This record gives sequence, structure tokens and C-alpha cells, in this order.
Amino acid sequence: MTELKNDRYIRALLNKEVDKTPVWMMRQAGRYLPEYKATRAQAGDFMSLCRNADLACEVTLQPLRRFDLDAAILFSDILTIPDAMGLGLYFSEGEGPRFERPISCKKDVDNLIMPDPEGELQYVMNAVRTIRRDLKGEVPLIGFSGSPWTLATYMVEGSGSKFFTKIKKMAFAEPQTLHLLLDKLADSVIAYLNAQIAAGAQSVMVFDTWGGILSPRDYKDFSLQYMHKIVDGLTRHYDGQKIPVTLFTKNGGQWIEQIADTGCDAIGLDWTIDIKEAKARVGSRVALQGNMDPSMLYASPERIRQEVATILEGFGTGNGHVFNLGHGIHLDVPPENAKVFVDAVHELSAPYHR
Repeated sequence: MTELKNDRYIRALLNKEVDKTPVWMMRQAGRYLPEYKATRAQAGDFMSLCRNADLACEVTLQPLRRFDLDAAILFSDILTIPDAMGLGLYFSEGEGPRFERPISCKKDVDNLIMPDPEGELQYVMNAVRTIRRDLKGEVPLIGFSGSPWTLATYMVEGSGSKFFTKIKKMAFAEPQTLHLLLDKLADSVIAYLNAQIAAGAQSVMVFDTWGGILSPRDYKDFSLQYMHKIVDGLTRHYDGQKIPVTLFTKNGGQWIEQIADTGCDAIGLDWTIDIKEAKARVGSRVALQGNMDPSMLYASPERIRQEVATILEGFGTGNGHVFNLGHGIHLDVPPENAKVFVDAVHELSAPYHR
């Protein structure tokens, strides 16, 4: 067991007292940092960067050298599981991820392999082990996965989508096929996240990027029930420590009570819900992570600080708040603005924890 020098993030997720509100940023390791661009160029391409444990560790640690962050997050991609299932992931310049062999019928689902986290996905576990070693207990390491629904959208559409017609066609015309796929994905995510925990992840997060495109009834049917299955299947204690679980559904503010019912420790909020309202609705049942609009980082330092102050005031006194952006940091945000954001959270939050 490694003693954490800064355990604010873990304590906040578990609704324990902290001296300041902890802060990290989704996609904090990425294209807005010049040092990341240099390391990616060294790797050759994105997936080569993900598969090289030393380089994945390097980009994970880069933002911690610039900013006073309270957590590191594994550098990887949510599509590692579908890639390991044999769909042939590749990245087109300017077009994002694509699959050579998308899912179109039940036979395709039946033929999917269930990846071994220490086999086809061992490169991810090697990255986790390397990052944990090099963090030396400075801050906790977050592991993550995409949600079954979000992974399925890419696997069926074959790429990102604006209208999600293929996945919704499957949902409504062949629901049994989609449920079979989602169930396989949930089992794979459980194995994948538990392996990350065994390799050294001290908290895990499930990103449901596309849950918000569903109706309330369909969200529960095709997304939430499978995240609930994941929460039930995760290793919640490891090496003498509680392993907090955070669920994040983009545009999912209308469902936070149901998300809390899964038994997760924290809910990630995007910027479309007021954090004061969210806290009033779920109370202290779960911690809340969020929720500044990432585009606010284009603003002046004074405006960024003002927005941080407003969100802190909205949450108010008490435990259970991890400050974050409502989604990933944009690639053209000036790094100095990200520093203003992080420093403002620590400076302005202290009075709320006396």
C-alpha cells in the first residue's frame, strides 16, 4: 500500500473532510500542451503512444508538472476494448476514430472475442503500473473506461456520429442484438477496470459520453442498467483502500437520482445542470464532480476566477465536491488559462472547508 501525499481527491469522492476542493481536468493530458504534441510526434501516432507504457506515463505526468492538480488520469482511449475485440480501430486525420469491421448483426456480436486485460489489453495495464510507480504517491491515479452504450455507439456506427441512426435502428428494430452486445461490453468493462485496479488505479471512472442522446426510458434500458451492472461487479476495496467509482453521463443531469441509485460513489456533471440544484437533489448520497463549461477557459483570467467562485458558491460548504470541467479541455485552450483555473479552485475553495 502506497501512502498518498495528497489524498484530497479520494477523500472528496468518499465524502470525507478536505482542506480545499480537489481539482483535475478531463483530458488534462492532451493536445493543448506543446510537450504532449512533442511526445506524440515521438510515438508516431496516437495508438502507438497509448501502447508505449513509458510514453503513456510521460504524457500522464506532463500536466502535473505544470499545474497543482489533485489527481492523475491514465492516458489511454475509451475504444481500447472494441479494438481488442477485433473491430480494427484506426484514426483518420481530422475525422477521429473509425472501425474497419463495425457491428451490423447478431452474428457479428456472437463472433466478438472477450479480451483478456492482461493479454490483448496488457499494454494498458503496463501503463497503469508504470504511472503508479513514477507518481511515487504524489497524487492518486484514476483508471477509466467508456460505458457499454457509448462503446456500442462507435462499434455499430463504425465511427463518431451526428445522428446515431445505426445504433438507434438496432435499439428499436433489433433490441435483443443490442442487449447482447451491451451485456458483453459490461462484462468486458468489469474485467478491464478490475485489472486496472489490480495494476494500481486508485479510483475508476466510467465515461458515458453518448447516454444523453437517449430518451429517459431508453437511457435506463440501454445505458444505466449496464453501468449499474459494472458498479456491482467492480472491486471496491483493494490493498486496504476503498476504490471510489465515478459515473459520468454527458447531458445526463435529468437522471442523477437514478445514477446515484447504482451505488456509485460520485456522479460527474456536465455544465448543463446547476451544481446547487444537483446537490439539492442527491444530497450527500454521492459526491459530485464538475462542472465548469470547458469553453470558459477561453475567457480572461478574471472571468475564469469569477466562474470558479460561482460554482464553489453553488455547491456551498460541506464535503463531496471534486472540481472539474463539464467535459474535456479543448485542444486550443492556452495552458496558462488552465493554470488560472486550477489555482483559483484551491485558493477560493479554502473558506468552504473551515
